[in-house]
Amino acid sequence: MFSVKQLKPTFKSYLPQTDVKKNINPPIKKLEAKLLPGEIVVNEVNFVRKCIAAEKSHDDLWGKLICTNFKVSFVTHDALTKPRFQVAHRLLGEHDIPLTCLEQVVTVNDVKGKKKVLGCNQKLKFNPSELILYCKDFRIVRFSFDEAGPEGAKKVCLAIAHYSHPADPQLLFGFEYIGVRYYGSPEERVNGARPKGGSQTPLFDCSSDWDREIKRTNAEEWRVCSINQDYAVSPSLPEFFVVPASLADQDLKQYAVSFADQRIPVWCWNHSNGSALIRMANITDPFQLKKLDQRICNAIVKSHPQRSEAHKFDLDKSLPSIQDIQNSLVKIRQICVIDPFEESEEKWLSSVENSQWLDYVRTFLKHSCEVVYLLEGMNASVILQEEEDRDLNCVVSSLVQIMLDPHFRTLSGFQSLVQKEWVMAGHRFLDRCNHLKKNAKEESPLFLLFLDCVWQLMNQYPSAFEFTETYLAVLSDSMWIPVFSTFLFNCPKHHADTMTGFLEDKNITLGEGEALCFPPVWEWSQQLFIKDQTLFNNPIYVGKGARNVHNGTVKSFRRTKHKSYSSTLRGTPPALMRNGLQGGQGTLPRRNSLAAQLKSDLFQLRDVEESPSERFFRDWFSGPADPQGLLLPQLLPSHLPLWRLYFLRWVPEACIPRGGPITAYHKFSQLADEIDVLQNQLRHYKGPTPANTPLASPTGPPSEPSRMYFKASSLYELSSTPEFLSSSFPFTPVGNLCRPNLHGTPISKFLNGAKIWLSTESLANETL
Repeated sequence: MFSVKQLKPTFKSYLPQTDVKKNINPPIKKLEAKLLPGEIVVNEVNFVRKCIAAEKSHDDLWGKLICTNFKVSFVTHDALTKPRFQVAHRLLGEHDIPLTCLEQVVTVNDVKGKKKVLGCNQKLKFNPSELILYCKDFRIVRFSFDEAGPEGAKKVCLAIAHYSHPADPQLLFGFEYIGVRYYGSPEERVNGARPKGGSQTPLFDCSSDWDREIKRTNAEEWRVCSINQDYAVSPSLPEFFVVPASLADQDLKQYAVSFADQRIPVWCWNHSNGSALIRMANITDPFQLKKLDQRICNAIVKSHPQRSEAHKFDLDKSLPSIQDIQNSLVKIRQICVIDPFEESEEKWLSSVENSQWLDYVRTFLKHSCEVVYLLEGMNASVILQEEEDRDLNCVVSSLVQIMLDPHFRTLSGFQSLVQKEWVMAGHRFLDRCNHLKKNAKEESPLFLLFLDCVWQLMNQYPSAFEFTETYLAVLSDSMWIPVFSTFLFNCPKHHADTMTGFLEDKNITLGEGEALCFPPVWEWSQQLFIKDQTLFNNPIYVGKGARNVHNGTVKSFRRTKHKSYSSTLRGTPPALMRNGLQGGQGTLPRRNSLAAQLKSDLFQLRDVEESPSERFFRDWFSGPADPQGLLLPQLLPSHLPLWRLYFLRWVPEACIPRGGPITAYHKFSQLADEIDVLQNQLRHYKGPTPANTPLASPTGPPSEPSRMYFKASSLYELSSTPEFLSSSFPFTPVGNLCRPNLHGTPISKFLNGAKIWLSTESLANETL
C-alpha cells in the first residue's frame, strides 16, 4: 500500500479572524422558581402566556407557571417593554402571588364556554384554556394555556386551588419556613428577625413593655397585672395587661367569670390630664351586671387624679357590624377592579357612595372624635364596650390614640399601637383574613378599614405623620404573606398553642433558652432592602424626630401657630362644627342628590343652641393644626376621598404616568436629602459634632446615610420626573388587572387628571 503524505493548507485569509464559539448564543437558562427555605414545587406547566391586556397582545409574557406550597409563581425570560420601577421584594418575585392572597381561582374553557370556580379537592371535567386569579389585594391576574399541554394545565390549576385552601393553620407556609432550621438562642437572630422580646418595636408580650408604656403616659394609678400567665384566666387576653391599681388580683379573677370570654376591662392609654381609655367585653351574667359594672366604674374613677366620672360607649349599638363591613368591601372591589370603567362619572361615583365604604370610614372617625372630646374636652375616662372586645374596639381605640398622641404617628409608635391594640388584644387575624378559607361569615376587613381611616387623617394632615401611604399599603399587603406572626393567629394563646403543637408534630426539640419564632411584620428587612424601606419615610414630617438647620446646628423642630395656614392641610375653616361636620354658611362642594340632602340637614342645625361638644370642635377647627398636638378629621364627603393608591393601584385606566402624589413625594424627598447633605457639610465646617446633636433620625435605617428614597445626588434632575413613576408607584397595574381597556370614557378622563369632582379648590365658588 502506498502512504499518502497529508498536505498542509496553502490558503491564507486576510480577513479578521473571530472565534466562532463566542458568536454562538449561550443556551437559555432553564426557567426555575426562586424558592425560600421550606418551599417546594408542587406542580408546574410550560408554555404559559401571562396576559398583560384583556385581548391578545404582543406585550404578553411567555414562561412557566409554577405552584409551590407558598405561592403561584410565573417565571419568564421576557421583559416588559414599559419602564419598571426599582423596588424589589425579598420574598416574592415580580409575578408571584401568595396562596393566602387568592380570593377565587377561576378556570375557563373558551371552546365549551364554561367557567368554574375551583375549591379544595374539587374535580375539573374540562381542560382549561385560561386561569383567572382574583386576589384579596384587588389584583386580577390571567394566564392562557393555548400553547400548554391540557393535562399539565389542569393539574396546575387543581394544585393552586388545593394549596390555597389549607385545612389547618400548620399547613400555612410560615410553619415550613421557620421549621426547617430557623431556631436558636435568644442571643441569635431568628430567620433574619430578632427572637421573642428582642424586636425594636415593643411586642407587649412581657411586663416590661407595659411598664414602659405606663411611664410614658404617666399613668400612675394603673399597674401591670400578671394573673393571666399561662392564660389561666382568659384564653384571648395577653399574659400581661394593665388594670386599675385599686383592683386586687383576687377580685379580678372573681370578676372575670362574668365577662364574655373572661375578658375583664383593660387599660389602653392615659391622657396627660389623667383621663384613661379602657376597653372591655360585655358582662354576660345578668345578675352581676349592675353590681359589677358599678365596681369597675368606681375603680376607674379612683384611677383618675381628679376622680372624674367614666363614660361608657357601647360600640355594638352605634357602629356597623363586621358583616356589613365585609359586604361593603365586596361592593367596592366590584366597582373598582371588576366592573369596566364604561359608565358615566356620576354613576361610578354614586356606586362608590352606595357601597357605603366611605360612609363606614366616616362613621368610625366620627365616633372616635366623640371619644376624643370626652378624654380631651371633658377630662373624663372612657370605656369602650363590645360584645367580645376583639373587633370594633380595636379600630376605635387605635384611632383615638392616633388623634390624641403624636407618638403613635411615628413609625415605631404606630407599630407598637398595632401590636398593643390588635395583636396582643386578641383580634382574630386568622379568621378575619380567612387564611384557611373555612368560614366566609367570619371574614371582615377591619384592619384595612382602620388603615383607610389612618390614611384619611394623613391626607388631611400630611406633615403630622412620620410614615407614608406606601407604608400603609405595604402593611396591608403583608397580611397575605403567611410568614409573619402578626397576622397568622387569633390571639396570643392561639399562637402559643399552635407553636407547641407544631413542635410536637415535627419532633423539633429545642434546648434551654431556645425558641422557635415567627418574625413579626415589623422586621421589614424580611421583605424589603434598606433602600426600599426609605419609601416609608415622610419627607415633610414635622415632629420630634424631624431635623432642620438653625445657625449651623441641628435642632428639633416644632411648628408654631400662625394666623394663616394652608387650606390644603386643613380644609376650609368652617363657621360651625358639629362633631366634625361643617355647618352654618359654609359651602358644600357636592351637587345633586347628596348636596340637597346635606342642605336640608344643615338648615335644621342653624336654630339649635350650640352644645359644649360643638363649641369644643368649633374652637379647635378655628385655629391652625399642630402636627404634634391633637388632630381631628374633617368629615364632609369632600374631605373623605377614596384611598386611590390602595383601591385603584392595579387599574390601568386610573394610572397616571409620571403623575399623582408620587411626583410631589419625589420632589420633597430630594429636597429633604439635599438639606441633610447641607447639614452634614455645615457640621463638618463648624468642627466636631456636639455630643447632644442627633446624627440621624431615630427611625431611619441605621446603615443608610440618607432617609429618603429619592436622593438629591441621583441621576434624575430636580426638574424632571423619572419615567418609572406613576400614581400607582411602587405598584404596577401592568399584567395585574386583565379586563377590556376602555379609554376616553368620562371616568377614565376623570381619573387621568380632568376636573376632579368633589374638589374644594375647583368648586369652592359653587353654591348649593
